[in-house]
Amino acid sequence: MDRWAGPARGAWYVPRAWGIYGSVTYPVLARVRARRAVTLGRAWPAALAALAVLGTGLAAGLPAAQAASQQPAGAHVIPGGPEAAAPSPPAGSLLRPDGSTSSLVTTAATVSGPAVAPVGKLMTADVMIVSHKALPAGTAARVARLPGVQAARAVDAARIQVNGKFVAMLGVDPSTFRDFAAGPTARSSQLWRNVAAGGMAVSYTMGQQDKLPLGGTVQVAGRKLESLRVGGYGTVGIGGVDAVVSAQVARSLGFPIGNAIMVSAPHAQIASLVRKIKAKMPKGALVEPLVTTAKTGRPAAAGTVGSSAGSSSPVGTGPAGSALTTTELIAMLKAAVSRVGLPYVWGAAGPNSFDCSGLVQWSFAQAGIVMPRVAAAQALTGPAVPVSQLQPGDLLFYHTDPTAPGYVSHVAIYLGKGLEEQAPEPGENVQIVPLWLGSEFAGAVRVDPAIAAQAAGNPVG
Repeated sequence: MDRWAGPARGAWYVPRAWGIYGSVTYPVLARVRARRAVTLGRAWPAALAALAVLGTGLAAGLPAAQAASQQPAGAHVIPGGPEAAAPSPPAGSLLRPDGSTSSLVTTAATVSGPAVAPVGKLMTADVMIVSHKALPAGTAARVARLPGVQAARAVDAARIQVNGKFVAMLGVDPSTFRDFAAGPTARSSQLWRNVAAGGMAVSYTMGQQDKLPLGGTVQVAGRKLESLRVGGYGTVGIGGVDAVVSAQVARSLGFPIGNAIMVSAPHAQIASLVRKIKAKMPKGALVEPLVTTAKTGRPAAAGTVGSSAGSSSPVGTGPAGSALTTTELIAMLKAAVSRVGLPYVWGAAGPNSFDCSGLVQWSFAQAGIVMPRVAAAQALTGPAVPVSQLQPGDLLFYHTDPTAPGYVSHVAIYLGKGLEEQAPEPGENVQIVPLWLGSEFAGAVRVDPAIAAQAAGNPVG
């Protein structure tokens, strides 16, 4: 499998490589199967290149009702107008017809251990601080006192091997950290009791696609090889984080103690807050926003897609560095469609196998564009685009994780003419399918290379 090679021999913690290269998306299987792949001839890459040159007129390739829609990115588009009934989700979808989700947080039988405080007020993780070594004592408390900060929680963070695959893992106090997790996961007291008892909670994606044994053990390579019990599947909803253990377990594995801080600041001006935090950090510590921001500079709503909510810019027509040039766009699209038929592999980023965000990253790389690795980070690589203004090369995002319903968990590339390309799921191949704007659709983004490069430097991107 084409997985990220991980840290150099003898090292298991690489701060700049904290971004989880194995944390990918989990598209709803029934949706993938219900959307029949489009079979295309060898001339398709050339045809796509020709379509790209046509530029903004390609929204006409959408079905008429969808092209006429003026709903913003992220809206649930209902073909046929407001009087039409909403389309039913594909059979087996994790989404109910009313758009809500059932909690599919899955846990092993609870093992006796320390008591865990009940869930409190849920908080968003808006900024992450991470260092290659322990931060000075009291750093989290100093950050918590900054204007606009609701809470700051010290955690231990490292990239570490689980069953031979590198994942980003946090060591936390379950009682105080659970409030930072996505709602369904935060509310699963059994999951957090299992973490407090020495088990490991893994993301829904990692547990399902890597077939980890719920209630069984996995081998974790810290300062020595240890067996950890898999206590539950539940995504915390922080881009790139695929596993959580207790602080005690993290320290047994050899994590740096308190080398990271999660900051919730829902009402702060994020750019200003980041500058203030950086001024208080030791040299080498990274301070990165984890959310997009609205035009006010404050964090946008959970699950918002786009680097600046509500804005858009035409492909190839903005100032230098603000959008893909026609040459870059054609190179990216040609690269993407050249991968059709290659297998989906969890955590793979090419050239011969891919997961969904790996396909996006690899395709843009062939055009010289640096992209972050995970779908949630790719959703922040440019302005949001209304459905009615979609153009080839725009990225399409979906909410498909029932344990973190507001988390962007799947990405596809819009090709024009009502088609998209995706790497769907294990057992399937990279495929071209009809554009899907059902209830799982989260929005679309037009990639800005400068914003993408910045997002790629995010410690969890």
